[in-house]
Amino acid sequence: MRFRNLTRRREIGANCYLLESGKNRVVLDAGMHPKEVGFNALPDFGALPHETADALFITHAHHDHIGALPVLMRKQPKSPVFMTEPTGEITSAMLHNSVNVMTSQREEQSIHEYPLFTHRELDENRAQYVYRDLERPFEVPNSDLMASFHDAGHIMGSAGIMIRQNGSSLFYTGDVNFENQTITRAADFPTEGIDVLVVETTRGTYERPADYSRKGEKERLAALIRETFDANGSVLIPVFALGKTQEVMLMLHELREEGLIPEMPLRIGGLGTKVTVLYDHYADRVRRNYPGFRLLEDVSMLVPPRRKRGPGRPQIDYQPRTIYALSSGMMTEGTTSNSFANKFIDNPRNAVAFVGYTDPLSPGYRLRTAKAGEKIKLSADLPAVELHARIESFDLSAHATREQIAEYVEKVKPKKLLMVHGEEPSQAWFSARFAETLNRDTEIIRPETHAPIDLW
Repeated sequence: MRFRNLTRRREIGANCYLLESGKNRVVLDAGMHPKEVGFNALPDFGALPHETADALFITHAHHDHIGALPVLMRKQPKSPVFMTEPTGEITSAMLHNSVNVMTSQREEQSIHEYPLFTHRELDENRAQYVYRDLERPFEVPNSDLMASFHDAGHIMGSAGIMIRQNGSSLFYTGDVNFENQTITRAADFPTEGIDVLVVETTRGTYERPADYSRKGEKERLAALIRETFDANGSVLIPVFALGKTQEVMLMLHELREEGLIPEMPLRIGGLGTKVTVLYDHYADRVRRNYPGFRLLEDVSMLVPPRRKRGPGRPQIDYQPRTIYALSSGMMTEGTTSNSFANKFIDNPRNAVAFVGYTDPLSPGYRLRTAKAGEKIKLSADLPAVELHARIESFDLSAHATREQIAEYVEKVKPKKLLMVHGEEPSQAWFSARFAETLNRDTEIIRPETHAPIDLW
């Protein structure tokens, strides 16, 4: 069995990995790079000949893990795509949204190769989606491989993937969280019988404070909301439409029920609403906290989204004493949170609360690290705005901390450890830690693009 990294660089980006054994080939994830555009955003599929993959596997429906799936399926038209049912249904919604985004970018940014796929193609692709339950091993067609999914605790439907062959095993974590979130329960991963471990290293540079608690972060957020309410201002929470929107909705509901924030309306964006419909659909059928709780019905502070009129996305109007949970979480140009912030951050009564990761090159990061009074340009087509709003950050990440991932690896003690989904400094931290904690029986590998790695 061999492993090849099909990402173009060693970083968080277009996640995609190839396993080869004789004539058997399977692919793990097929993402698009969030910071690139056009063909440069795709993985490099050059090492994978057309119509040779026995199966494609998807861990979860975030764009950096599914964005290139339709392009890969065009090259592998007969390959089944294995994933959990919630991941498949969310994948369909997210990819249809990608078509809309790429169509707009073709016109606005003259990216002529966009859209890379069509709505009709996505509808046809669904015939190849094959859903599998957690913890239920199954055969990979036309191969001697067995596979199973295991709850990753990251977002709804997320799963790590176990691949077994003739007594040897590989486990790929995908994105993982080892602690309970508001809706999503902590990962339930195997710890024994794993020869090769392929692990994410997203938060390798982040050192969590010794006195951290999730409860404490929620109470800090509540205090910010109360103080902003008293100042007759509003709170903007940039969120990812998938995962973070739903976590924030339920967290705010909890805070309101506990009397920690005042009664005030909550508004969310259009794609966030579409994904929340799916979260509610599976409310009784997935492993989660608050089983049966339906966000769109049971969060009383939520203001129903207004129907869209005419072309383009509906406008979200500013109102005082309102919470806006708008995507994207990194405030990418052209998104609702980006355009809304441009008319929001000059007001000293308002506050922006960051609750997840922001890439250092993103508009969200620029705002997050700006000083009061500084002029901020959030988008090329919008004027710079002087920052007077309060900016706060909260550690409510859906990714495990570096220490939690390291402890999992040290418990598994694999023969080979492959580190992926992390920037160079993050992987360097893990390498230094494992040099101290893992004995010489574990080979630590940082896969280069396309370089074949023999696993067993």
